[in-house]
Amino acid sequence: MRATLKRLLESGLLHAGPAAFSRARHRNQALILAYHNVVPEESAGAGDRSLHLPLTGFRAHLTALEEWADVVSLDQLLSRDSNEGTARRTARPEVAITFDDAYRGAVTLALPELARRGMPATVFVSPSRLGSQTFWWDRYADDASASPDVSDFRETALAELSGAENLVAEWAAARGWQGASLPDALRSADETELGEAAALPGVTLASHTWSHPNLMRFDDAALRDELARPLEWLKGRSESTLRWLAYPYGIADARVAAAAEDAGYEAALRVDGGWLPRGRQDRFQLPRLNVPAGLSEAGFRLRLAGLLGRRS
Repeated sequence: MRATLKRLLESGLLHAGPAAFSRARHRNQALILAYHNVVPEESAGAGDRSLHLPLTGFRAHLTALEEWADVVSLDQLLSRDSNEGTARRTARPEVAITFDDAYRGAVTLALPELARRGMPATVFVSPSRLGSQTFWWDRYADDASASPDVSDFRETALAELSGAENLVAEWAAARGWQGASLPDALRSADETELGEAAALPGVTLASHTWSHPNLMRFDDAALRDELARPLEWLKGRSESTLRWLAYPYGIADARVAAAAEDAGYEAALRVDGGWLPRGRQDRFQLPRLNVPAGLSEAGFRLRLAGLLGRRS
């Protein structure tokens, strides 16, 4: 019943006056979309369900983008947005598409679909997590939901265990959690799959740190290493590497941002915050619009119109 009411509300808003007015207000603005994974229909219910968008839903999002926005590369979007007085090409918002974590589904399903439509995209990669590995937030999603004594598993994993795969696995094993067996689309891509995707037109790679930890929990020396290693690794394997960083879990403070700049990054992204602000901005705290897997086509279009999404 709640899902039906939500769909009716979204449909009503989409065809009402405020949506058209909001679209007009946002026609000269820019937006970076944050996706995680795109999966076959049969894999959509596994792992952290908010991250794994079915391919049919992703295709609907791309159709909406074709109709309502100009999809540009991440570099182009920021370059244009940083140059005051540089006019956008059309009276439509410019949108960049990004993926965090280099999931196999995103690399082997989403990127070829984007290439077929002539849409560029950037994948943020944690090199040490490649190779058909699973991620703790997927593996233990069912265990956490079935454990009433665990009030906030994610908070525990990030604040107490640094978001580190090995520490979370040890903590889960001590509780007797078995972890789920996950389908291939929810595993990380391997180097060969990533290399093939990077060769597609419009695909660029960028850093998601070396091992995907909570960077705020690292001392200065460990932080420098965690930031420097992926840049070297990526540049050694792909000419389509950007000196950009997506903070793992979207977590960063001023110290982390300064370390990223010192490590040679040109810009860094959060995973939330909505539309890019007009004019000058902090290049190491850039917002994105997170796209949850449960978002309907109408809900996605409302966010493209500037409704129901946070503004930075």
